[in-house]
Amino acid sequence: MSIQVISFYRFQTFDPDRVQELTVEIAKLRGDFNIRGLFILGAEGVNCTFSIAPDQADQAKAKFRNWFGDVTFKDSFCAKHPFDDLKVKVRDEIVTAHRPHLRPTNQPHRHISPTEWQQKMNDPDVVVIDTRNRYEYDIGHFQGALNPDTREFGSFPQWLSKSGLPKDKKILIYCTGGIRCEKAILEMEEQGYRDVYQLDGGILNYLSERQKQNFTNNFEGECFVFDYRVAVDDKLAPTQTYKLCPHCGQPAQEKIDCIQCGSNAIVCATCLDESDRHTCSKNCAHHFRMGHRSRRQPTAKTGNSGHVSVDSK
Repeated sequence: MSIQVISFYRFQTFDPDRVQELTVEIAKLRGDFNIRGLFILGAEGVNCTFSIAPDQADQAKAKFRNWFGDVTFKDSFCAKHPFDDLKVKVRDEIVTAHRPHLRPTNQPHRHISPTEWQQKMNDPDVVVIDTRNRYEYDIGHFQGALNPDTREFGSFPQWLSKSGLPKDKKILIYCTGGIRCEKAILEMEEQGYRDVYQLDGGILNYLSERQKQNFTNNFEGECFVFDYRVAVDDKLAPTQTYKLCPHCGQPAQEKIDCIQCGSNAIVCATCLDESDRHTCSKNCAHHFRMGHRSRRQPTAKTGNSGHVSVDSK
């Protein structure tokens, strides 16, 4: 494997001028290091995942630490860049909760390490909550975790208020890399929950530490990631199971023969419900809708998938 994939986030206050400066400086990294990925900047901090040649990773990390302070990096590897280019986006929230008053600090707030997480999960009275969305949960989750069945993170507060979970219950929450939990725990505390802990570094850190410490894996399935790897397995290697649906960008595993051109393809279960999406591409779907149709019949469903946009965060 020849490409290193690195993610990090940091909550800190930036004024508009500093956000603009950082936008320009980060954009320059495409030429300096051939970095590709998605950086989200805002008044509350930075959230990103990027890919880079391993021999340049330490130099890039040093630059980010100079800009953002003592950030924690999460690393994995793959054979090629999982991003087409480098994008820098400025948003009101670096992780969208639709709760702008929830402002985490850069200090750890009730974080527990993967080892502590493993120990607390053995407590039969503990409730584990997956703060991610339904398609992420469907691909993989911790054993026994509750699924809020949300389509976006911004729906988590509403789900929580209707969940009926006792306010005095000990609760463990997790997400992909930790950032959503930074806001989810503040929301839970605002709603009266006091005995809540978040998995430090999320699933990605858990899987990394599990390899180092060789403890029992309580995470079932694979971890969805927001790039063209689609998901990573328990060794943080790119999935061999899922592809991106050519029609909607969902994680997909349903094998078909294109009804228009006959090519083999993989689409998601949702798109199999629409006849023009029994096709290998948007181009073939267009020709099928225009009436340039073959006599091929769509193949049957083989499973279920969920919804996502590739560059969502």
